[in-house]
Amino acid sequence: MLLSSEYDLQRDEYLHLDQANHLTWGYLSVPPFTSWTSYIIQLLGNSILLIKFFPALYGALTIFIVWKAIEELNGNLFALILGATCVLFSALLRLNTLYQPNSFDVLSWTVLYFTLLKYIKTDNAKWLYIGAVVFAIGFLNKYNILFLLIGLFPSLLLTKHRKLFFNPNLYFAALLGFALIFPNLLWQYNNNFPVFHHLKQLAETQLVNVNRFDFLKNQLLFFIGSLLVIFASFYALLFRKSLKEYRVFFFSILFTLIAFLNFRAKDYYAIGIYPIYIAFGSVYLSEVLKEGWKRYLQPIAIAIPLLFFIPIYKVAFPNKSPEYIVQHSGCYKKMGLLRWEDGKDHLLPQDFADMLGWRELALKVDSIYLSLPNKNNTLILCDNYGQAGAINYYTKQKLNAVSFNADYINWFDLSKKYVNLIRVKEANDVNAELQETSPFFQNSILADSITNRYAREYGSTIFAFTGAKIDIRERIRDEIEQKKNYR
Repeated sequence: MLLSSEYDLQRDEYLHLDQANHLTWGYLSVPPFTSWTSYIIQLLGNSILLIKFFPALYGALTIFIVWKAIEELNGNLFALILGATCVLFSALLRLNTLYQPNSFDVLSWTVLYFTLLKYIKTDNAKWLYIGAVVFAIGFLNKYNILFLLIGLFPSLLLTKHRKLFFNPNLYFAALLGFALIFPNLLWQYNNNFPVFHHLKQLAETQLVNVNRFDFLKNQLLFFIGSLLVIFASFYALLFRKSLKEYRVFFFSILFTLIAFLNFRAKDYYAIGIYPIYIAFGSVYLSEVLKEGWKRYLQPIAIAIPLLFFIPIYKVAFPNKSPEYIVQHSGCYKKMGLLRWEDGKDHLLPQDFADMLGWRELALKVDSIYLSLPNKNNTLILCDNYGQAGAINYYTKQKLNAVSFNADYINWFDLSKKYVNLIRVKEANDVNAELQETSPFFQNSILADSITNRYAREYGSTIFAFTGAKIDIRERIRDEIEQKKNYR
């Protein structure tokens, strides 16, 4: 219901899937956990169903953890149903249709908060060790989980739970967590900490444009149908005696959001905060609406998230054909969904346009590859990671497309001498590429291009260069060195 088969995968998904072919303890783009999942997907057949299964699984597990949290707080059946409904009909449905680290990131935050809840309730040190393992796995999925600890540290100091810092088990658990993430830290060290370059680049090109007011506004939109439940949790954590032990959670969300605001983080980085608060709010509302005429408000409370989700469902998911969206563009334009990062309105939302044209690109590259002489000595060089990943995913020829973009810069095979080059360029000056590259080959042609006008890659051009006059590996090595030195 959420995804139309007319769309391909999104560009980031291809990169994450390709990491299965280059397993290591770290990547320029993400930590290694996603590559392990990709390897499992590859072993099981690499189908679209499997690719979409895992983020959906992480979303289902998030609902399960919220359910268990409500049970730990002695919530009744109404609380359980309300909590599950609020988590389901939220931004998580959009997040969990994409094979990206964000799905598991939200699950990691929820589980880590749950281990804190269990430790507070039982005072059993085993939950500190479980929490350390959960943090380590979450860290190996996405470094974003560090913000949870940044918000939690001062919150513990403000409550009676500051005594935790005198518990030796906390530090043994921390050592366990450090041991689990150490291989990734070692990889970062051996590769000159590309994460810092990535963060610097992100800050200069994207985060600098983040409006803090918009960040806070979008926090409300992510769980718009659950705001009553979330704000109820804040009240309950502050004033409800039955939840007094868990007041640390109230301060935690404040400090975590302040940290996100200080670093000008993207709004969706904070989504993982909220599921646990839905658990607290559901339990509180179940107590408020337990008796008398208030009982009749229970179905309304459950219906609210669903009712708010209906209009979102109509525009926020790629469940309509591109033609339908173009014919009914009014509502999309009214909500600003047609505006891309270039500040201009386009035919489709940018995310949807990012799911088109990839299969077409791969099929055309396959066809060009088969027409070349000495095809086994052909380098396929792309402008961006989406192009390279899509070719490698859809190809029928077992091709290995690469790029100087993202992790692909480390995946060039320079042991082979290339005599042909298939060059995939983003839509720009065609003559410039021919003038720059043709002198190094005997033959040069503009072979094809992406013709799907709805695709973000529309107009991307495929060049074929045959009969290399030089060993092009030297130029590739120089380009790789330049790119890495620039970082």
